[in-house]
Amino acid sequence: MEAIEDVRPEPGSPLRIGVIGLGVVAQAVHLPLLAKHPEHFRPTALCDLSPSTCARLGERLGLDVRRFGSAGELLEAEDLDAVAILTSGSHGALAAAAARAGLAVFCEKPLAYTLAEIDALAELEPRLMLGYMKLYDPAVERARELLADRPAPRAVDVTVLHPPDAPQLAHASLLPPPSDVERATLDALGSSEAAAIEQALGSVPADIAHLYGGTILGSIVHDLAVIRYLVGGPLTIEFAEAWERSVAIDGRLPGGALVSIRWHYLERYPAYREEIRVHDEAGTVGLTFPAPYLLHAPTVLTVVGADGDGERRSESRWTAEAFERQWLAFADYVQGGRAPRAGVDDGREDVVACQAATALLAARRGIIVGGEAAGSGDGGFT
Repeated sequence: MEAIEDVRPEPGSPLRIGVIGLGVVAQAVHLPLLAKHPEHFRPTALCDLSPSTCARLGERLGLDVRRFGSAGELLEAEDLDAVAILTSGSHGALAAAAARAGLAVFCEKPLAYTLAEIDALAELEPRLMLGYMKLYDPAVERARELLADRPAPRAVDVTVLHPPDAPQLAHASLLPPPSDVERATLDALGSSEAAAIEQALGSVPADIAHLYGGTILGSIVHDLAVIRYLVGGPLTIEFAEAWERSVAIDGRLPGGALVSIRWHYLERYPAYREEIRVHDEAGTVGLTFPAPYLLHAPTVLTVVGADGDGERRSESRWTAEAFERQWLAFADYVQGGRAPRAGVDDGREDVVACQAATALLAARRGIIVGGEAAGSGDGGFT
């Protein structure tokens, strides 16, 4: 195993953070929240393929930071305690590079496209938090507490109604898309992403590759993480289908409960909606999530049970921001506190499930996947 000398911040000092990737999620969520807590975080370096985006965001946030055009250059900086990996695509190789530099890592999902990347990363024993922010939502925490005292789940139902992102981000004052990124750089990134997906799935049509990297690992993976946090796992995938811009996935939990996930991209749907409901013989514990980038919008926890011969229904609304609480948990973790609620092992479990689901939906179209997912379309993949 490779020896790594961890970079540790001075006790009580704000974490010196390098931020890699300045796209939508960085602009709308992460950078504002880091700036909100100067007692815990000090962004020291920004990295993006677009020099103008680096410059404008630094000025907007009033940050006197160094700016880099490549992650490799940023990781060589000597005044960092941690990095936030907020780029699109697979993050395994970049997370490994940060770990080898001795840095703590906050990594947006997905952790990686391939199991090989994750296994190589695990060998480094990184200090890594995986960005499943819903695990830090107080409504989810309360649901987990309630479920621990209820009968075993019989079924878990997930519904995601996903309209276009633009209306949900109107409040965020995003910068216009950059025009100063060289085509050669974009082509190289696209080739690298395609190579990772081919390693995961073999040679598959572009729409299957997009379903894997964009929809299943890019969105549905959040629901897999919440299900695991609420009721455990791993999930055995039994069925998957995709049609138009919808995905259906069914699986079984170790105790036999059926998990049904239905994800729909709806071009004219009025507002984002995401629901997770856990049913047992005594009732239901349900969560309704708002649009993910609308900070401090309420998550609704609904509990249904018996009241004599009737039904009792209670509802609680929680507005504490999950993204913010996740960042505060990361600061505590890096300073020697509690381990994160999602790390490398959890990311691996989710990639296994996502590869299995992709293999099954491809098989329904007569396409047999290769790569790491080969053989996972027989319904017995865990």
